[in-house]
Amino acid sequence: MQIPFLDLKAHHQAIRREIDSAISEVIDAGAFAGGPFVERFEKEFADFCGASHSVGVGSGTDALWFVLLGLGIGPGDEVITVPMTFMATTEAISFCGATPVLVDIDPQTYTMDPARLERAITPRTKAIIPVHLYGQMADMDPILEIAKRHRLHVIEDAAQAHGAEYKGKKAGSMGVAGCFSFYPGKNLGAFGEAGAVVTSDDRLVKTMQMLRDHGQERKYHHALVGWNGRMDGIQGAVLQVKLKRLGEANQSRRAHAWLYNELLAPLPNVTRPSEAKERTHVYHVFAVRVQERDRVMKALMDRGIGCGVHYPVPIHLQPAYKSLGYKPGDFPVSEQCANEFLSLPMFPEMTDVQVKHVVGELSSIMRKEA
Repeated sequence: MQIPFLDLKAHHQAIRREIDSAISEVIDAGAFAGGPFVERFEKEFADFCGASHSVGVGSGTDALWFVLLGLGIGPGDEVITVPMTFMATTEAISFCGATPVLVDIDPQTYTMDPARLERAITPRTKAIIPVHLYGQMADMDPILEIAKRHRLHVIEDAAQAHGAEYKGKKAGSMGVAGCFSFYPGKNLGAFGEAGAVVTSDDRLVKTMQMLRDHGQERKYHHALVGWNGRMDGIQGAVLQVKLKRLGEANQSRRAHAWLYNELLAPLPNVTRPSEAKERTHVYHVFAVRVQERDRVMKALMDRGIGCGVHYPVPIHLQPAYKSLGYKPGDFPVSEQCANEFLSLPMFPEMTDVQVKHVVGELSSIMRKEA
């Protein structure tokens, strides 16, 4: 049985007519860059996240970058985040001229370890970016308490956490802003590149709206040096259709994760993902940990099971960040996880039969490896 890592064709099949109709409306209106379709999605997404405002932008990277710029973060400043994340998190910090400072992750949740946070704060620290990795929110209460004590901004990197919750609060609603990616494979995915900032800060939202549109406060009047970071009208229309089904899709992911965890429990050499107390994990990625990861991954793929690694090289060991001066061993939890993470197939349209087949093949491989 062939099982893809992600099946976007199946994901869109059931809503194809509605999406075609939405795209046709954009074409008929000629509203391709920003405009009413983006505005309608922004309102609905802000409501979904429990925030006052949402600003559609061109990508999740734009979202992070524009928030940092809007908060006045720049050369000489430091922003704390984690080494176990996609490159975009630290790229946004670097694009502002600031310096990324890293703290290791919790070995159970794979999100920022609050116990390690305070010692990384210096007089140059201006913000903290916790990353809600794989669909689970970071431990926000202690992070926010530390940030408040040191008068620091907290910006949520929620690129993988659409609909995730922490003590009943949605991802993106707890910091000064939440930054989302709508890359096609996300829990809420566009038909290309798109992103959004959610915030309840009225002043910040106005700055975001200018930054994404070349700094314009009105046409040809530029209050800021901005960028071309608008969301396309077609993306806004598609996302509006898909947002209505996000809650149901997330529940499907959670059901698949429950079944995965139940079936994997007898395998002592497979570390399953855990869901922390008072958090709702939405399983953008279902990542287990195994020894000899690359060999296990190849064996799965040889058997027709799609899989991936998120992420094989932590930020501090990337050549692009050699200048930060970190070395192997500085963040042992992230480094160990990078060597062991294996992402199994996860998408809402999976069947129980497919989940059971993946686990059966993985079990067979692990027995041979033992």
